[in-house]
Amino acid sequence: MKRLDLDDLPPKIAQLLSGLAEGEELILVQGGAVAARLHGGAAPEPAAEDEPEPYNNQKAAEIFEQFRSAIEDEF
Repeated sequence: MKRLDLDDLPPKIAQLLSGLAEGEELILVQGGAVAARLHGGAAPEPAAEDEPEPYNNQKAAEIFEQFRSAIEDEF
């Protein structure tokens, strides 16, 4: 699959591509011939944001201990 990053395109073209409505068609023409057809799809549903875990002193202490052990093993 090929990928095109809209950030790499001129703003006018990026807006045209990202503004396609569901079912709308965009025809790309080169030298008078149709080079490609793009069909607008449904907008992706926003991902549900996970709430961050509350701060846990015990978990922080375990992570720090693992880090300290790894450093001591290396040196």
